[in-house]
Amino acid sequence: MDALLIAGLLVVLFAVLTVIRSVRIVPQARARNVERLGRYHSTLKPGLNFVIPYIDRVYPMIDLREQVVSFRPQPVITEDNLVVEIDTVLYFQVTDPRAAAYEIANYIQAVEQLTVTTLRNVVGSLDLEMTLTSRDTINSQLRGVLDEATGKWGIRVNRVEIKAIDPPKSIKEAMEKQMRAERDKRAAILNAEGQRQSQILTAEGDKQSAILRAEGDRSAAILKAQGQSQAIDEVFQAVHRNDPDPKLLAYQYLQVLPELAKGQGNTFWVIPSEVTSALQGVSKAFTESLPQSPATRHEAPAISEAAARETAQAEQAAAEAVAEAADVDAGPRQLGPAAHTADPLADLQENRHRTS
Repeated sequence: MDALLIAGLLVVLFAVLTVIRSVRIVPQARARNVERLGRYHSTLKPGLNFVIPYIDRVYPMIDLREQVVSFRPQPVITEDNLVVEIDTVLYFQVTDPRAAAYEIANYIQAVEQLTVTTLRNVVGSLDLEMTLTSRDTINSQLRGVLDEATGKWGIRVNRVEIKAIDPPKSIKEAMEKQMRAERDKRAAILNAEGQRQSQILTAEGDKQSAILRAEGDRSAAILKAQGQSQAIDEVFQAVHRNDPDPKLLAYQYLQVLPELAKGQGNTFWVIPSEVTSALQGVSKAFTESLPQSPATRHEAPAISEAAARETAQAEQAAAEAVAEAADVDAGPRQLGPAAHTADPLADLQENRHRTS
């Protein structure tokens, strides 16, 4: 009885194990290869799959998603015989699980070695400068070679990127010096350009300022000349409208004479002979009684003592001017306090008789 129970339990356990081994669940974006009696039979798709237990052999799952593999830095010799270390990153995807399992033993190692050899071939034809500045060219060449070589392995290379290019330490120092020199050069150029622009702008400003100042001076001179012209014209018109007599002109001569003697260096001055006759007219104008107009005839009693004093001062100034003019007729001489005579009108008449 116990033996039959044990045998039944063994049969049930075997049946359960058989059912479990016949059912395979594959996750999404995964695949599993199946061999039947040692030969490739099929590839299990994502979902529920059934196999024949103890006859079919199911291999481990293969990831069908895009994978990223970073390879360790590899030493590469450039065209100018410099050793640089290049670190690459590979993006690939398994498109055929059967080829990936049966065409290549280890496709990750195969891709790494193929990347290194292709990288050395590509970089060996470039110098250091082009290697550092031609990453896109190197990436495209690597991708083309790897995609063509890995196609039969059931692998598609989507992208190859150069993560780092490390030149030797001495080359780094030289590059840093070169970069520093380039920066200093650009700074000097920018400084010179700034100074040049500043000088140009300053010169333009001075030019515009000089032009505006000259235009202002010209406008001011024109306006001043126009003002003087109008003033002269007004004076000329006023003189002709009022019809001045010789006495007024002689009085104007008398007002100009003190201006000639102004200044510290004026010790003597010459008066034209025509001024003498004018001064005589002035003297007569102040010494003789003027004809009274109807207005002044009625206002004569109202003349104040101040007007009388002013008249006396004017007569004295006229007499002194006549005396100085008479002395000038005899010849230029130095003016001074001792040069005046007691009777300037008498001296003037005497000088006139001498010259006649």
